[in-house]
Amino acid sequence: MKKVIVCFACVVMFVFGATANGAILLDKVMAIVNKEVITWSDLYKAMEFEATDEIKAMKDDDRRRFFKENEAAFLETMIDMRLQLQEAYRAGISVGDEEVTKAMEGIKKKYSMTEEMFKNAIGKEGFTIAEYKKKLADQIAIGRVVEHEVKSKILITDNELDQYLSENKEIRKESDGFNISHVFFRKADNRQQVEAKAMDIYKKIKAGGNFSDTARQYSEDASAQSGGSLGFIKKSDMSKEFLDVLSKMKDGDVSEPFWSGNGIHILRLNERKEFKNPQELKEAVRQKLMDDKFIKEYRSWIKGLRERAYVEIKL
Repeated sequence: MKKVIVCFACVVMFVFGATANGAILLDKVMAIVNKEVITWSDLYKAMEFEATDEIKAMKDDDRRRFFKENEAAFLETMIDMRLQLQEAYRAGISVGDEEVTKAMEGIKKKYSMTEEMFKNAIGKEGFTIAEYKKKLADQIAIGRVVEHEVKSKILITDNELDQYLSENKEIRKESDGFNISHVFFRKADNRQQVEAKAMDIYKKIKAGGNFSDTARQYSEDASAQSGGSLGFIKKSDMSKEFLDVLSKMKDGDVSEPFWSGNGIHILRLNERKEFKNPQELKEAVRQKLMDDKFIKEYRSWIKGLRERAYVEIKL
């Protein structure tokens, strides 16, 4: 699951292995946020859940080393999230079971997951369904308080829009691109064997096989966990091999296998993004300016929450 950035149940976890005499690392308080604590297990469970596909694909020792090196930065993020959740509660924001269920159904639909696949995925992340529902409810509550306190107060004027367009003549080139998914096979000494395997998978998809399920089962890329989704990629960031194939495709098409420098791909074009007229471009630029302004105002709001709060870090 691709990802959105968003806190968690407390359990004792084992990490970095037991010592020779069988000792284990016990849970401990990592930070105090007003009257709430963030424990070591809170932190590591959150890091496991929020890890990108590339991090999850690491060997256990490498992933644990990466987490250890980044635990201070992630703890800061968790403190910010806890402050936002506390602010949501102070504002009287509540999230019902029906909303959480709807959000879970949306996730399953987005990643083409059955109920069993969804439960297995949650279990692999170390969550029970009840814990995961609590996490989603927290995310929804945070989203609402951020919308009310920050996003709803942002406005982009026509003068700001016109000025940006006049100063950024190449904006169209930077905004055009594709939302794509792929099934990927790495290069191997036996090139023909890799090509035959890719063609066999391609035929299964063309015969009606679900692309996302096929990617999860066969793709040799970290994106397999999210059904092969690579998200939106700008044209300017794409290789010639990809552009040559995508230029001949329509939304929903699946390409025949083709080689790049890394291996062989089967692409699905989920959506082509191109501006058909100046108005579409203007609206996209307006959204970009709103996003940029949001980041600035959001950071300022978080800084204010920190200044008013009692935060003690015990890392």
